[in-house]
Amino acid sequence: MTQPLALGIDIGGTNTSFGIVNRRGEIVSKGSMSTTGHATTHDYFTAMKQVLTPFIAEFGRENINGIGIGAPNGNFFTGEIVFAPNLPWRGVIPIAKTVSEMFGLKATLTNDANAAAIGEMMYGAAKGMKDFILVTLGTGVGSGFVANGQMIYGNDGFAGELGHVIAVRDGRKCGCGRNGCLEAYASATGIVRTANEWLDERNTDTILRAEIGKITAKLIHEAAEKGDAFALQLFDYTAKILGQTLADMVAITSPEAIIFFGGLAQAGELLLGPVHRYMEENMLNIFQNKVALLQSALPDADAAILGASALAW
Repeated sequence: MTQPLALGIDIGGTNTSFGIVNRRGEIVSKGSMSTTGHATTHDYFTAMKQVLTPFIAEFGRENINGIGIGAPNGNFFTGEIVFAPNLPWRGVIPIAKTVSEMFGLKATLTNDANAAAIGEMMYGAAKGMKDFILVTLGTGVGSGFVANGQMIYGNDGFAGELGHVIAVRDGRKCGCGRNGCLEAYASATGIVRTANEWLDERNTDTILRAEIGKITAKLIHEAAEKGDAFALQLFDYTAKILGQTLADMVAITSPEAIIFFGGLAQAGELLLGPVHRYMEENMLNIFQNKVALLQSALPDADAAILGASALAW
């Protein structure tokens, strides 16, 4: 008997990754395509069909149990992507229905960070945990909240938006249109914004000054590893805002652990060390020293594919 398979699709702001996954959480085959460069959603879906049709045919459509999709602002209840600030298209996109009709398979959608949290719970660092928060530190800040062993979706499917908690009152403008969101400070984009603002305002001597206009979170990380004082200050400032916000989140769901993944989280102790310190300093005493900060046990690109595929079961 052929082993049942699932197709997991992760729609990111830059790339769309996909993989065929078996029941044990092993990715049998994977690939990717660009999310950007398609003028309309129709063009994007046309490109997706061209890429995925032979991919599905290779494994036999009859062997694929279903399709799970993780996407920014993906609504589990309606199957729609709704006003995702980090995607190239605006408005409401009925993605689950479109993909299901395109391939003749049942398709289920959830928020990309929720998909990663489900992957982490089934195959990663949260295996066996009933209460945890997954935080993705990429282009934006995503999150998935699991409490009492259940993904929290809320009344409308949008619960658990840590990236859009106001972390700095009357702070900088966020892509969502509001001011002071955590995402505007603690994402890869946010730390770069801080770097550019500070370089503009200060005369600090730093190796990053030579990179003005080309600064990335990766360059800041590399500078910090070399002991650049300015880069280390950037990490400390970012960690303080993130740590203070996480202290508030702990008071709501009392998680066993907070698990991080995404580009910025790859800075490891450089970021998570001070995050832990600031979180504990700002924590209500009944929660102090109870919450572990962990890095994802899944490869970055694979966590969301694995989580998305789990939806198909």
